[in-house]
Amino acid sequence: MRGVRKQPVFLRPDGRVRFPDPEQFDKEGLVAVGGDLSSARLLAAYQSGIFPWYAEGYVPMWWSPDPRALLDPEHLHVSRSMHKRLRREDFQLTWNRCFPRVMAECGRLRKEGTWVIPEMVEAYCRLHREGFAHSLEVWRGPELVGGTYGVQVGGLFAAESMFHRATDMSKVAVIALVRSLFAAGITLLDVQFVTSHLATLGAFSVPRSEYLARVAVASSRPVDLTGLVPSWTSPGDSAAADAASADPGK
Repeated sequence: MRGVRKQPVFLRPDGRVRFPDPEQFDKEGLVAVGGDLSSARLLAAYQSGIFPWYAEGYVPMWWSPDPRALLDPEHLHVSRSMHKRLRREDFQLTWNRCFPRVMAECGRLRKEGTWVIPEMVEAYCRLHREGFAHSLEVWRGPELVGGTYGVQVGGLFAAESMFHRATDMSKVAVIALVRSLFAAGITLLDVQFVTSHLATLGAFSVPRSEYLARVAVASSRPVDLTGLVPSWTSPGDSAAADAASADPGK
C-alpha cells in the first residue's frame, strides 16, 4: 500500500464529468459519492474502471474494488452436465430484444435487496437507446427465462447483473455472453466480483492495477455489437463436449 489512501471525493451533479485515479483509494474501492447518472458520467466511469452501486434513497456511490473479476473464453468452465443441457437446445437466444424487461427481472426477487433501482433503470435504458448498453435474453417459446445486461465501451463489456426464471438459464446466458462477445471482438469482460455462482463458470480475479491497464487498452478499441447474433457454441465446443462426456469425473 502506497502511503495513506484518499477518502472518497464528492461529485457535484452539475460539476465536471471526471473521476479520480482508483489506485489512490483502498481495496474496498469507494472512490466517489454524488454526481448523477448522466450518460456522459456513466461512460466516463466505465472508461476509468469504475461503476455505480448503491441503494434507493442514497446518493450515487462509485466503486473500483481491488481485485476485479473477469470472465473470458480461456477460463470459461462448462461442466459435463451443462454441456448436456446446452446441447438439448430447448431455449432460444436473442440480443437487445427487451432490454428494459431484462433490467426489471434482474431487480426482482432478491433477498439481499437490489441496486437495480428506478433511477438506474432509467439511466441504463437511456444508454441502451444510445447504443452503449446491451442485453442478452434466453427464451422458452414466448417465456423469458433468463438474461443478462451490461455496458459496452469499445472492446470493454461491463456485465452488470443476470437473472433466471428456470434452472440453469442464467448460466446459459453467461456462457452465451462470453462466447458471443469475444467472437464479436470484445477483449475484456468485467463481472466486478467473483461470486460463488460466477466461480462455477470460471470467473477469476486480477489486481486492480492490471484491470485498469487492460481497461485503458480495451476501451479504445472500436467494436460494433449492434448486429450481434448470440450463440452458446464456440469453434472447439463439439470436441470439448465429447471430451467432457467421456470423463465422468467432470
